Amino acid sequence: MNRIVVLGAGESGVGAAILAKAKGLPVFVSDMGQIKDEYKALLMNHAIDFEEGGHTFERLKNTDLIIKSPGIPETAPIIRQLQEYHASREPRTENREPISVISEIEFAARYTKAKMICITGSNGKTTTTSLIYDMLSRAGLDVGLAGNIGNSLALQVAQHDREYYVIELSSFQLDNMYDFRADIAILMNITPDHLDRYEHNFQNYVNAKFRITRNQTPDEAFIYWSEDPVINREIERIRPKATLYPFGQNKHNVAYIDDSNLVVAAPVAVEPLRVPIEQLSLQGMHNRLNSMAASLAAQILNIRNDVIRESLTTFAGVPHRLQYVTTVNHIRFINDSKATNVNSCWYALESMTTPTVLILGGKDKGNDYSEIDALVREKCHTLVFMGLHNEKLHEHFDSFAQPLTANHSPLTIIDTDNLHDAVRSAYEAARPGDTVLLSPCCASFDLFHNYEERGDLFMNEVRKL
Repeated sequence: MNRIVVLGAGESGVGAAILAKAKGLPVFVSDMGQIKDEYKALLMNHAIDFEEGGHTFERLKNTDLIIKSPGIPETAPIIRQLQEYHASREPRTENREPISVISEIEFAARYTKAKMICITGSNGKTTTTSLIYDMLSRAGLDVGLAGNIGNSLALQVAQHDREYYVIELSSFQLDNMYDFRADIAILMNITPDHLDRYEHNFQNYVNAKFRITRNQTPDEAFIYWSEDPVINREIERIRPKATLYPFGQNKHNVAYIDDSNLVVAAPVAVEPLRVPIEQLSLQGMHNRLNSMAASLAAQILNIRNDVIRESLTTFAGVPHRLQYVTTVNHIRFINDSKATNVNSCWYALESMTTPTVLILGGKDKGNDYSEIDALVREKCHTLVFMGLHNEKLHEHFDSFAQPLTANHSPLTIIDTDNLHDAVRSAYEAARPGDTVLLSPCCASFDLFHNYEERGDLFMNEVRKL
């Protein structure tokens, strides 16, 4: 075959290149930007040819297989240029296959027989993924953590293949997965997100999420939130072939809430698991759902209930998701930088038990902020906008500065364009006993490299107060 082209030299791209090299396949890596030193060192240590600072068409054109970073859209100019070049050449022969564009996950799965536990959803997938990994690790299984968190799946397959992988999958990764099959697929929820990437068509995004059930058979499991109307509609429409394991608040599910207990009763389990809600280490309605989904996956894998219970009652949570920072002059600061969409912010606000100053803003992804209107009016007295372009926030929330009724006080709205000023303004607006919540609703790419950097810098600013 012609050499493999890897577009993007981040965690997934470099991992895919190393796996290709390990399997004796010719590979070339190309990145539009500058490659981080750690990844450049890995490429050089494995004698993998690469370029940075732009794509050179002449060096990329002779390929049959493109492995692209999830962050690169299918419409990227270089991908279109390569596809048009292949389409314009002479008709295919036995020696020339049509060009394929796949994800690192799809590529890595070709070289492992491990069981795949895959999690997606608009919200909750990182916590659920981390919780499942914790359960499997406590049970002594040979397990790797991959996808959006952990190390590259391809790199792990190349260097130390595991018996199990717990994989957090974004819609971008699912877009370019075709033959991959999840042994256990988990779909937490579907709310509008990344619509700028999906032609502002919500159904396109829904279709991407449901690709997690692609190729599943009745021998595999599909765990899903039964109270999500979008998920229910799609299940009716496409009829997944996998065995269904619904979870939710009601007893008709195989995981549910009963008399202030979380109950998990997968049909394969020897006996149901019951854990008092007050004993769960992760509190809040959204975390109950995360805990149900994770526990079902563990039971399907025959992990003992006592191991699952230990994880549910001691798991510390994930950074940047409703993470307590500190208290300054009786004002609590919470880092929820991972809330990169409106629904995530909804869950954060729903869990607030004190008057709240909400910091939000960043790169808008086609957001509909009306989802949090009621909670903003109920929980917040001040909104602090933090972003280079706050126009859409003002357009939606400026009316909140006027009283809705005699029972609704007007909100204070403060406009900033950087994190330092946002934190200072929120602190000055807060009163003793209040909570300052960073839950941005937006992507971080206007001011930061990623949500982790945004959260870390927020915590640093808070600690300077």
